[in-house]
Order: sequence, then C-alpha cells, then structure tokens
Amino acid sequence: MHAMSLAAVAMTVLFWVGYGAGVGTATETVAVPPPTLLASDTQQVTATIRSLEEKVRQHPDDFIAYNKLAGYYLQRQRDTGSLEYLNLAERAARASLVVVPSEQNYGGLAALAQAEYALHNFTAARDHALQLTALRATWSAGWQMLSDALFELGDYNSALPALDQLQRLAGQTVDTQTRLAHSALLHGRPEEATQYLSKAVVLELAQSPPRPETVAWCRWQLGEMAFASGDYTTAEQHYRDALTTFPDFFRAVASLGRVRAARGDLAGAIMQYERVVHMVPDPTFVAALGDLYALTGQDQAAAAQYALVEAIAQLSMVNGLLYNRQLALFYADHERKVEIAYHLATTEYAVRRDIYAADTVAWTALKAGKLAESQAAMQEALRLGTRDARLFYHAGMIAAAGGDRAQMQTYLTQALTLSPAFDPLQAPLARQALQR
Repeated sequence: MHAMSLAAVAMTVLFWVGYGAGVGTATETVAVPPPTLLASDTQQVTATIRSLEEKVRQHPDDFIAYNKLAGYYLQRQRDTGSLEYLNLAERAARASLVVVPSEQNYGGLAALAQAEYALHNFTAARDHALQLTALRATWSAGWQMLSDALFELGDYNSALPALDQLQRLAGQTVDTQTRLAHSALLHGRPEEATQYLSKAVVLELAQSPPRPETVAWCRWQLGEMAFASGDYTTAEQHYRDALTTFPDFFRAVASLGRVRAARGDLAGAIMQYERVVHMVPDPTFVAALGDLYALTGQDQAAAAQYALVEAIAQLSMVNGLLYNRQLALFYADHERKVEIAYHLATTEYAVRRDIYAADTVAWTALKAGKLAESQAAMQEALRLGTRDARLFYHAGMIAAAGGDRAQMQTYLTQALTLSPAFDPLQAPLARQALQR
C-alpha cells in the first residue's frame, strides 16, 4: 500500500498544468510589517490543558478531548522546546485511537502523525499521513503532514507533488507559504524562500488573533536565511523582531547568540547561549556555548559543556532518536569518537535520506578515514543545489583530503563568500585550508 500510495502521489503531477510554477516561483515582493508584542496565550493554553487532563481522567472514552489535548501539548512544545510535551502528545493521540480507530478518528490519526514527526519518527509519520490522505483526499491536513515527512526522509520526488496538492487545496495560507519557502531554500532559491516567508508573516498577522509563536518562528526563519547569506545585520534584526513578538522564543535567543559570535561579539554571544541553555538544554546550543568558552580561553567550562552534550543526547531513547545527527556532527567537528559518529550518521541515513543526512555521513566518513564513501555521500548532499556554507565547507575539506585542490578552492571560497563567519570554529579552519 505504501509504494502504491507514493506512486499515486507522484502521478498526480502529470495532470497538473504548470506544476513547476506551482512549487517554485514567488514573484511578488512582500513587505513585512514592523514587529509588535503580541498577546501571549500561554496562561489560557495551560489552563485548557489542565481542564482537558481532568476531563479525560473522568471520561477516558472522550476521544475528542484526547485529540484536543494532543494539539495543545504540541503547541506548548513549539513554544518551550520541552520534549516532555512530545511524549504527552503521542500518548494522548494513541489513547484517542484506542477509543475510536483511525478509520473513524481523523483527528486522532492527525495528532499521532504530528507527534511522530516532532519525535523524528518520520517513517511512521509518513505512513500515517498517507492514511490521512486516503481517508480525506480533499482535506489539506494530510497532504501537509505527508509533504513534511517526505522532505525529511529525502524523498523529494514524492514530496514536491504532495506539496503542490497541499497548495491547490489550501491556497495561500501560512502553512503552504512556510513549506514552499522550505522547498525553495533546499533547491537553492533563497530569495524566493524569503518572499514566501514574508508572505507567511503577513498572512498570520491578518488572523484574529495572530499566533505569536507562529509569527516569531517566521521572523526567526527570515533571520536564518539572512545569516546563511552572510547578511548578519539583517539576520540580527529579524531575530530581535522575533523576540519583540514573542520575548522568550528560544530559537531566536540562540540565533542571536550565533550572529553575535559571527560579528565578533563573543561575550554577547556567550550571554545569549547561557540564557538559551538554561531555557532549553538542546545539544546544539550546549555545544555552541562550549565552543565559545573554548575560544575565550575558558577550557574547563568548555569541557563541561562538551560532556553535557553527550549526556543530553544519550539521556533516553527518545532523546537519542532526536539528537543522533547533532551528536554525530559534534563528534566529527571536535575530532572525537569518530567511529561512533560515523555509525550514528550511517544508521540514520539508512532510514532518513535527506541531503543533510547525506552531509552528516560525508563529514563523519571523512573523519573516520573513509574517503571514497565521504566523496560519494557529499555528492548526494549537494544534489539539490542547496546554498549552504556548511555544505560547501564540508565539500571543500573532502576535496582537499582527496587531493583535488581546484575543487577545494572552489567549495571553500563559496562557503566563505556566502557566509564568512558561518561557524566560529569551522570558518577559521576553512580559511586556513585556503591559505595552505
């Protein structure tokens, strides 16, 4: 059923005139309104969660209450970054489906697919999204989840038709614009991605009321794209705008630290990362803080953060599933446990074959002394034409290891031209390699 369903998704593109334009051309210039503080609904959501928890305790067969509860748990996870909400959301969705099976419980199945996606169980999320599109082919939610899962699994040939179907069913919505932006960015069209995200901000602000976490997320993504193109001033402004909208948005707090490091303000960067690590001890944030400590001569503090990276990533089976890629890259970047890094990367790539999984295999294989495999995986990572300084940096260092000086110079120059301070530790290594 799975193979037939994906084939059906892919075949639908043959009947759509102008499919290529449907997923790939944002021609209008959209002005993003200045930021304002949006009213937080945290207290209301927390109260609603408590009320629904009490309701399902008293009425354990109320599948609708379980579905609502799962949705609110997922919202809180997006707001706070807390993994506990993911576990609660998955349990609530499964409890709903025990009461009423998926054939009569679209909401429960949708909640489960969302929770699985957030937990990085992308194969299960894809399969359940396929069920959703079979149950309600004209409802956009299933296509939204299907395109998300397919992109993460690296099945881009199936993801693009699913995204086009989502756009046809839902029209111009925040959900479609953000996903079109993601696709454009992957395919090397950052200007187009910026226009899609700008439109998403405008559309969300037109809602009554707008969701502050959604507006902040879109502004943060605009900052990420500006950072990726080396425009650190604009990136910082977008991050500040996100924090104006939603003052405790942890992703913007972390990215503000990264852009401060890129602009040479290491003390300011450390302050931001210390704040975000206190909020959300994500291994990526902890490792970045450790790097900044190392660059400022605080070796003991850096070692403590590096040890914490491993402790967090290995804390539980759920965390391990979420953080395998981050841990593999951490080991490779810091020349630690390179065989374990390679094992983590290849294990994930066996299931999740997106370009960044391929890049992780390439980088860890290089560090583990597997040059031929590293070169092959790097070609996979570059296949969409994505403009990412870290991808170019990895490609350049792999070319250098293979003795191809011309390719090394091309890729490393691309990386440093695109984003000269893409990483406080790795960007200087790229410059040193070029100088050599």
